[in-house]
Amino acid sequence: MAMTPSRSPHFSASGRGREMGVKSCLLRLLPFAALVMLECVDTGLTTISKAAMSKGMSHFVFVVYSNALATVMMFLFSFFFNRTKRPPLTYSLLCKFFLLSLVGITMMQNCVFTGVNYSSPTLASAIGQLFPAFTFLLAVMFRMEKLDLRSSRSQIKILGTLVSISGAMIIIFYEGPPIGVTTLPSHPEPVLTAKNSWVIGGLFFATASLSLSVFTIFQAAILRGYPSEMTIVSFYCLFGTIQCAIVALIAEKNPNAWKLKPDIELVSVIYSAVFGNVVTYSVATWCIHKKGPVFVAMFKPLGIAIAAFLSVIFLGDTLHVGSIIGAIIIVAGFYGVMWAQSKEEEQIEAKEISEQQSTPLLGSRTNV
Repeated sequence: MAMTPSRSPHFSASGRGREMGVKSCLLRLLPFAALVMLECVDTGLTTISKAAMSKGMSHFVFVVYSNALATVMMFLFSFFFNRTKRPPLTYSLLCKFFLLSLVGITMMQNCVFTGVNYSSPTLASAIGQLFPAFTFLLAVMFRMEKLDLRSSRSQIKILGTLVSISGAMIIIFYEGPPIGVTTLPSHPEPVLTAKNSWVIGGLFFATASLSLSVFTIFQAAILRGYPSEMTIVSFYCLFGTIQCAIVALIAEKNPNAWKLKPDIELVSVIYSAVFGNVVTYSVATWCIHKKGPVFVAMFKPLGIAIAAFLSVIFLGDTLHVGSIIGAIIIVAGFYGVMWAQSKEEEQIEAKEISEQQSTPLLGSRTNV
C-alpha cells in the first residue's frame, strides 16, 4: 500500500514563519509607501490650485468649497464604516477638534494657497522642508522626542534642525538667477514686484509649515486618548469649513468670486476635497497614530523634486538658483536629524530585544 508523504512539523512551521515574515515586512513598508504617495498628491494639489488661481479663482473660496465637499464625504464614510467603532464624544473633545481645525485647516490651508497665489508650487515644496524641523522642535518641547545634550546624536539633531532653517531663509530671501532660461520675456515683471511677491509667498509658506507642525503634534496627542482617525478627520473638516467660510466672507468682497466655473476651478476643488483633504488627512492621521509625528515629517523633502517637475511641465515655471541651494541645505540638515533618530531607534530596539531574551532566563532560575 502506497504511503502519501506527509510534511514534517518543522517544514510547516518554517513555511508559516516565512509567510508571517513577508506579511510583517509588507506592514512595515505600508506607512513608507503611503507617505510617498501623499507627497505626490500634495504637490499635485499645489500645482492644480495654482492653475485655477491663475484663471482668477479666489483662494479663500477655493479652501471653503474643497473643505465643504471633504466634510460631506468624510461624514458619509464615518456613518457607513465607523458608526459602531466610534468612541463616545465629549464637549472637551469637540473643543480640541475645533482648535485642531483652526491650526491645521484654517491657518495652514489659507497660508498655503495665499503663498501659491503669490509665488509657485516649487517654492511651496522648498519652504515645506521646514515642517520636519518645526515638528522635531515641537516634539522635543512636548516631550514626545527625547533629547540629551551630552549625546552626539542629539547634537546632530539640533545642528541639522538649525541647518534646515537656514536653508529655508536662503530660499525666501535669495531667489537667484533662473536656471535654463536663455531669453527674456517680452513683458518682464518689475524686479522689485517679483522679489516682493517671492518673499511674501515664502513667509506665508513658512507660517503654513509651522501651523502644520503644531497640527501634527496636537493630533498625535489627541490620538493617544481618542484613537478613531475617521471621526477626528470628519469633525475637524467640518469645523475647518465653518471657520474658512467666515474668513472668506470677511476677506472676499466680490460676490462673483463664489461662482464656481465648470473648468479647472471645479476640477481643482474636487481634487483638493478627495485627495488633498480626505485621502491626505486620513492617511496622515493613520501614519501619525502608527509611527508618530516625526516619522511623518521625514518624507517632506521628496516634494521638492516632484514640485519642480510638475511646475515646469504644467505651469511653465522656471527653477531658480536660490531654491536649489536652499533645498539642498534643508535636505542635508533634515537627513542629519533622521540619521541620528534612526540610530537612537536601533539602540532602543536592541535594548528591548536583549531584555526580552534575558527575561526567560530569569524566570527559569526563579522556578529552579
